[in-house]
Amino acid sequence: MRILSGIKPSGTIHIGNYLGMIKPMVDSQQRGQLFCFIANMHGLTTLFNAKEMKDYTNEAILDLLALGIDPERSVFWVQSDVPEVAELTWYLNNVTPVGLLERCHAYKDALAKGIPANNGLFSYPVLMAADILAYQSDYVPVGKDQKQHLEVTRDIALKFNAAYGEAFTIPEAEIIEELAVVPGIDGQKMSKSYGNTIEIFGEEKAIRKKIMSIITDPTPVEAPKDPEASIIFALYRLFATKEQTRAMAERFRAGGLGYGAAKKELFELLWSRFAPHRERREQLCRNDDFIRDVRRKGADKARAIATMTMDRVRQLVGVT
Repeated sequence: MRILSGIKPSGTIHIGNYLGMIKPMVDSQQRGQLFCFIANMHGLTTLFNAKEMKDYTNEAILDLLALGIDPERSVFWVQSDVPEVAELTWYLNNVTPVGLLERCHAYKDALAKGIPANNGLFSYPVLMAADILAYQSDYVPVGKDQKQHLEVTRDIALKFNAAYGEAFTIPEAEIIEELAVVPGIDGQKMSKSYGNTIEIFGEEKAIRKKIMSIITDPTPVEAPKDPEASIIFALYRLFATKEQTRAMAERFRAGGLGYGAAKKELFELLWSRFAPHRERREQLCRNDDFIRDVRRKGADKARAIATMTMDRVRQLVGVT
């Protein structure tokens, strides 16, 4: 079973990124052959700074390796290192109805947020289809909000196969189990665009300061508090054991636990939870040769599959 997953390089990752995308990606290595890539070409639709793109890509490689992606058990590469995907995108563009793309909610959402429209943003789902189809992927883990793009990929693959002959495996969506929305320090959904994130690999002082700035109500220390109404508790339970979660809830309800003390416990929990990953990342930062080798070998593995797909596609469309 071949599972494909990718992540855009967009700067420092936070715990919302980890729970929503990275942890499910890492866990996929236990149950199938994971094809995992850094989607830097997708990032070009909104990022127009070469240095930032290069830095974000390198940071994403370090982050994913530190958080558990094993290049010996998975195929791990950078999207632009496999040029066959860009070629495949053009062939797929020619069987993709404009109306199909016009119905994609991600494009509409981007426009609503004031992101300037460009063809890359509009045809983003076609590049995503090429990412999936080039590697003959069986399953693609997606959140419910991304399910439409996988449906677009299936439509494009079926249209191509019908027009030219069997070329692509028709992938299935694998809906990522819904977590409660990861709240940011202000109570809104955790997002870089809101500036309310808690980073995984930030400096200790900066992370502590962010956690200590979580918004709370004026309930006094001695008064009982509702854990279900607390941002602190909502974040704590995402990483704590059942026993720790139950004990924290009881202390909230009993009174005597101040929000400041609860924030300190949340910091200690998160800091210890990611300590091994921080250590791993520091080791990787000191080994440039290893990172280059991982990237090269991953691209070679990915291209071996993409090349076989493209040999078939070129033959079918008549450009050999």
